[in-house]
Amino acid sequence: MKRLLLAGLGLLLNLALVHAADFDIKIADQFSKLVSTNAELKKLAGGMKFVEGPVWVSRDGGYLVFSDIPAEELKQWSAKNGLATFRTNSHGANGNCVDRKGKLLSCEHLGRRVAITEKDGRIETLVDQYEGKRFNSPNDVVVKSDGTVWFSDPDYGLGSKPKEVDGMYVYRFDPKTKNISIVAKDCDHPNGLCFSPDEKKLFVADSGKPRLIRVYDVQKDGTLSGGRVFCVIDKGVPDGIRCDAKGNIFSSAGDGVQIFNPQGELIGKILVPESPANLCFGGRDGKTLFITARSSLYSIPVLVKGAK
Repeated sequence: MKRLLLAGLGLLLNLALVHAADFDIKIADQFSKLVSTNAELKKLAGGMKFVEGPVWVSRDGGYLVFSDIPAEELKQWSAKNGLATFRTNSHGANGNCVDRKGKLLSCEHLGRRVAITEKDGRIETLVDQYEGKRFNSPNDVVVKSDGTVWFSDPDYGLGSKPKEVDGMYVYRFDPKTKNISIVAKDCDHPNGLCFSPDEKKLFVADSGKPRLIRVYDVQKDGTLSGGRVFCVIDKGVPDGIRCDAKGNIFSSAGDGVQIFNPQGELIGKILVPESPANLCFGGRDGKTLFITARSSLYSIPVLVKGAK
């Protein structure tokens, strides 16, 4: 009997260790308000090539759209229907977002543009050049509440094509006036973007040599100031980033999703079996974190919604 009890205790201990390994918690009281330690990380789909750019679309019962870059596809996932193809011939689409009218915006590596999907299904060019020069390979995109489109343009998807612009920048595009401007030049390889809940700050992931996230102050005229280092990623590089409704930053990293409070302190990590490239908030209540990680799609319930 004693031996059985010890064996049972050992099994429980092993289970606890396995469960605890899902998280690396640094500031327990803050982490517990964002993610339950009982939450389960689920693999929703696998067998893809390299997935990126998830965005939650709330219409038609709600579904996720994300990119499989090498496969030249946009994928779709829903709780009802599982994994499906949203569209083929995606022109190397990477980052995706939904604008204030519910239209899908996609950063295309091969198209060297930000494309917009109209409600009738037509795919049009939103913006593809600056001062007559084609972009490198637009990577990630966000839309501010005033309708302006902000996107990063590193050279990751450029391949052997010649550069036409003289650097890798963050741009702001106004669809109303068609004005395009460079708002940030000080990143090595600008990547993921997100606004704070009040839109007074823009966070930019630099996935180049610095491996850090910068934060800028957004001015009333649409320019940026500052650009201080918000945090440094200790495993891998920051790629996709999202801000929650409380101002915390969720960043993809080599070991999983790293979460930082508004002061830039690491709260903790959601450990993922495959290195994540991007993430987003979604689900019917907005409290599911979807994670694109190499060849697979994962999700985990959280206790907070994303910033709007």
